[in-house]
Amino acid sequence: MNVYDSKNILIIGGTGTIGNGIVKELIKSNPKVIRIFSRDEYKQFQMENSIPSEIKKKFRFLIGDVRDYDRVERAMRGVDIVFNLAAMKHVPACEYNPDEAIKTNVIGMENVIKAAIYNKVECVLFTSTDKAINPTNAYGATKLLAEKLVQAANYSKGPIRTKFIAVRFGNVMGSRGSVIPLFKEQLLSTNKITLTDENMNRFMMTLSQAVNLTLKAGEIGIGGEVFVLKMPVIGLKDLAEVIIEETCNKYGLNNKDIKVCHIGLRAGERMYEELMTEEESKYAYDLGDMYAVIPISFNTDAYAHTYHKHNKAQVGSYASYNIEPIEKKQIRNLILSENLI
Repeated sequence: MNVYDSKNILIIGGTGTIGNGIVKELIKSNPKVIRIFSRDEYKQFQMENSIPSEIKKKFRFLIGDVRDYDRVERAMRGVDIVFNLAAMKHVPACEYNPDEAIKTNVIGMENVIKAAIYNKVECVLFTSTDKAINPTNAYGATKLLAEKLVQAANYSKGPIRTKFIAVRFGNVMGSRGSVIPLFKEQLLSTNKITLTDENMNRFMMTLSQAVNLTLKAGEIGIGGEVFVLKMPVIGLKDLAEVIIEETCNKYGLNNKDIKVCHIGLRAGERMYEELMTEEESKYAYDLGDMYAVIPISFNTDAYAHTYHKHNKAQVGSYASYNIEPIEKKQIRNLILSENLI
C-alpha cells in the first residue's frame, strides 16, 4: 500500500508552487483528506476553484498562520502526515526583517513539532534549502535552525510514533518569485532583464523533482534524515540567455532589442550555493538519485542498519563553485519539458 493511501494529510503553506505540485501527486495516492492551511484566502479561493469537482470532497481549506500554535494544533487534529512548506524565503526581505523570518521559519517549525507530538501524527516533512548550508544570510540561518529543530525533535520525542524528516531543495525552477518567471515578465513588459552577476551559479531542480523528492522522503525515511536531491548546477548567464531566446521565439520579440542590466548582488545573496558540507558528507548515504544526510549529533546505529545496502557518499564539499554547470542545451530541455516559458 502507498504510504499516503487513505491518510489524513495537512499541508501547511499549501497554496504555493510546491504545495500545488504536492497536491497533484498526492491525489493519485487516494488520501482520505487533504487539509490546505495558509493565511492567504485569495490563493485558497484560486486553488479550490482549480480542483476537479469529483475530488473536491477530499479537501478542506483552513485559514491560519504557522506562527499561531493554537491554530496549528487545531488544524493538525486527526492528521496522519504533515508537510510544512510555510516559509519566509525572499532573501532580501529576510535580511531586512530577520525578526519576522525567525517567527515564521523557526518559531513556526517549533509550533509544528509541538502540535505533531501532541496529536501523535505519523510523519512530519519539512522543506529546507541549500541556503541553510554555511549560511551567509538570515533566510539560510533560520532554515538551518529549523533543520536542527527537526533532527532534535526526532531524537527527543520519546515513545511518540512521529518521525520528523527534512528535505533540502535547491532553486525550484518556475516557482513563484523565482528567476525564470521574473525574467519572462521583465522581457514582456520592458524588453530588458536585470541580472545580478553573470558569474553566479545555482543548484536548480524542476518542480516535479522537488515534489518527488519530498514524497519519496516520506516513504523511505525513518526520521531525523535530511534528504538532498542530486541536482545540476546552472550558470545564471546561460539561464538568462536561454530564457531570452525562448521567450523571444514564443512571443515574436527581437533578441537584438533585449537589454541585460547588471545590478549586482542583492542584500544577503552570494555567488554560489552548497548542498552538503564536507562534515555532513562523512555521515551521508548515496541513494542513487539523492543523498540521505543523517544527524551527526545523535545515535547513528539505526541509520546504519536502515541504509547498509547503500554506499556512503563521497566525502567532500558539495558546492556549486566546484561542479561543472550543465550546457545551455540541457537548460533549454529542462525549461521546455516543464513548460516554464
